[in-house]
Amino acid sequence: MASLKSILAKPFASFVAWQIKKWASNPVETQEKVFQKLIVDAAGTTFGKDHDFISINTHEDFIKRVPVRDYEALKPYVDRVVEGKENVLWKGKPIYFAKTSGTTSGAKYIPITSESMPSHVEAARNAILMYINETGKTRFVDGKMIFLQGSPILKEQKGIQLGRLSGIVAHYVPKYLQKNRLPSWETNCIEDWETKVDAIVQETLPENMTIISGIPSWVQMYFEKLIEKTDKKVGDIFKNFNLFIFGGVNYEPYRAKFENLIGRKVDSIELYPASEGFFAFQDKQNEKGMLLQLNSGIFYEFIEAEHFFEDNPIRITIKDIKVGINYVMIISSNAGLWAYNIGDTVQFTSTEPYRVIVSGRIKHFISAFGEHVIGKEVEQAMNEALSQTGASINEFTVAPQINPEEGLPYHEWLVEFGTEPPSIEVFTEIIDKSLQNQNSYYKDLIVGNILQPLKISIIKTEGFKNYMKSIGKLGGQNKIPRLGNDRKIADVLHEGKFVK
Repeated sequence: MASLKSILAKPFASFVAWQIKKWASNPVETQEKVFQKLIVDAAGTTFGKDHDFISINTHEDFIKRVPVRDYEALKPYVDRVVEGKENVLWKGKPIYFAKTSGTTSGAKYIPITSESMPSHVEAARNAILMYINETGKTRFVDGKMIFLQGSPILKEQKGIQLGRLSGIVAHYVPKYLQKNRLPSWETNCIEDWETKVDAIVQETLPENMTIISGIPSWVQMYFEKLIEKTDKKVGDIFKNFNLFIFGGVNYEPYRAKFENLIGRKVDSIELYPASEGFFAFQDKQNEKGMLLQLNSGIFYEFIEAEHFFEDNPIRITIKDIKVGINYVMIISSNAGLWAYNIGDTVQFTSTEPYRVIVSGRIKHFISAFGEHVIGKEVEQAMNEALSQTGASINEFTVAPQINPEEGLPYHEWLVEFGTEPPSIEVFTEIIDKSLQNQNSYYKDLIVGNILQPLKISIIKTEGFKNYMKSIGKLGGQNKIPRLGNDRKIADVLHEGKFVK
């Protein structure tokens, strides 16, 4: 018999879907309202005064007064907020800092304000409600749900709470979900990732798990430990597990491996959360891309990735977007980030409504030889090789080999297989052909004998996990970059004897 909670879920989902459709079908007007409100609300801040917000009426005015900045460039303002100063980037003080480990600037302190916090919670909730509205499935709301995330323990600095984004969000789980939610608070607070996953296995084994959520690589570790403990597939352990929610990386390279670990197919919902804002979520099961959140206090600008490093590249808003172009996403938000480069590149799959996929990082690409290879291209090539050979992978990364001991330079793919392909040569050839088909620069370099076809180095089982452990980044929100324009990761993998 259906519970009251599952009965009420459908009308609530229908109402939320109606609200979302309202703004999604008026995208330009919705973004214009967000833009005007942001400018008015921040006109009295230090940043607003420094950039003459009082005289900004249009996007063109904004472009003239507010340059695109990354964290390093915005840091002088952020530092003042960290020191406890008020009204710097946004009204008053932030309520949190999401602390992230930056690659170039050490720790980053990303402000979260009382105005920006609700969208982090509502977007994840709305993703589930849109799924209910589309599929009519509600039984999972009565089961247990697990969210693999960072520790919710927060520190305080000058009256502002400080922690990882997933740990901050843990404090906002709605009351109606708290009884259903795992792991327990005590387990969630365990800092050591392997100890934490072991504890999660113990807590969840006897439960009716219906939703499992987290970054795929870390959920995979949880699944493998469950199987090791019980000698059963995850789908047999949790008979009613039918929804996997993920974000942070592309799920496709993991899909075959997951279906093998689970023993059957389950529905999935993709999310696009970041410390800087919750940008998008999958709103339809059979549509490619995630619905861009145009009504969440974030104003979006886009710059074509190909022109990003030129002087004064063109900044456009959603009304001028074209499907399939690789854009760097720039945001201004009610967290006090202004024309801020979050470092991600996106491609639009649709403009009615506006849906995006994350195509990579503007810093994570390979162009050691002018080839401009991006994350989306290597993931598509990997997916083609996996589907054609029946292989599965745990993880992979790609780096240029500029000075090989012999022969021409090449791209080195460092791959940890779950199931190795029958022929590594055929597997390599499929990937290389796919890359050439997708990227004409790469093809020209191969055909012109500037590069030789890529080579695969096989990583030992658990090699990436042990590598992340060795650099102190196991678990939480840490991910292996798909691409590097240098050999920092590749060299450590070789030197640390993680390669077979």
